[in-house]
Amino acid sequence: MPFKTKSIEHEISPEEQAWLEQEIAEQEDRFAAIAREMEALEPRRRKWYQEFFDRITALGFNADGDNKVRIAAADLPVQPEGRKDQVVWKHGVDGD
Repeated sequence: MPFKTKSIEHEISPEEQAWLEQEIAEQEDRFAAIAREMEALEPRRRKWYQEFFDRITALGFNADGDNKVRIAAADLPVQPEGRKDQVVWKHGVDGD
């Protein structure tokens, strides 16, 4: 079997297919709820990011043991315009 083969061909009974469809629908509902909750956290998340950035520019970041390195404000990451944080819940195959 090739390394990238993710499934083995087999027959599925109608009741197994119905169960799979039900499970998939339930998982998609759970994902939608998680995604809504994560989007609702956006204002708090931005605050958490800023608190972290303030902390590493003022106090520094542990480089090794007790050695701390202050991070310059110019070295802080900037979120690309138009890009939002997202919940990743599914791993794609090659091009997905």
